[in-house]
Amino acid sequence: MDRSSLVTAYRELIARGLSQGTAGNISLRQAGTMLITPSALPAAAMRAADIAEMDVAGEGAWRGRAKPSSEWRIHRDIYRARPEIGAVVHAHPPYATALAMARRPIPPAHYMVALFGGGDVPCAPYATFGTAELSAVAVAALAGRTACLLANHGCLALGRDLAEAMGRAVELETLAQQYLLSLAAGPVLLSERELAEALAAFGEYRGVAAEAAARPAARGRPRRGQVNVLSV
Repeated sequence: MDRSSLVTAYRELIARGLSQGTAGNISLRQAGTMLITPSALPAAAMRAADIAEMDVAGEGAWRGRAKPSSEWRIHRDIYRARPEIGAVVHAHPPYATALAMARRPIPPAHYMVALFGGGDVPCAPYATFGTAELSAVAVAALAGRTACLLANHGCLALGRDLAEAMGRAVELETLAQQYLLSLAAGPVLLSERELAEALAAFGEYRGVAAEAAARPAARGRPRRGQVNVLSV
């Protein structure tokens, strides 16, 4: 089930244009292990058996028929640092990646920045893909946040589960597009008071959403393997 959900989510990532070709990767925490999409395998060819399993406490050993993504360290180190996180999405969407190429964070130009836990979406410094250095700067940039940009690379979105992480990846790309478009006119940033109110409102929203998610669903239950995207 979890492996199939990762395959479904990765195909959705490509279908939505949030990554291209074999770029991007998604992982899911399972107790002391994580499941992660494989390296260099197109979405159409990916099968549940290709999902690799790795120990979160480990140093790179994996189980499965396909090699894990080269960015496995980022996923592993996020799970080590953030016990509340259950899923990680790494993608190369056009607008978020354009900002990352400019090494430009997303400021509070829209209240939706509060969805990611603070007053901005930071941009981690550049480091070579697949390295421990990249993992370290990514984890640091994510302190107090559930998303960040990776300089000259792409972005990360985190969630308590796969649906939340995927939803945040979608919202991040939308916010990046809106911010880039607003630069032509010159965006007016939220004040500290306005930002604080937005952060408080999102805190209330998360409480209501968590309560709703805990209730048995009479209708609209996701089909096996289906990933529903967060809406706000």
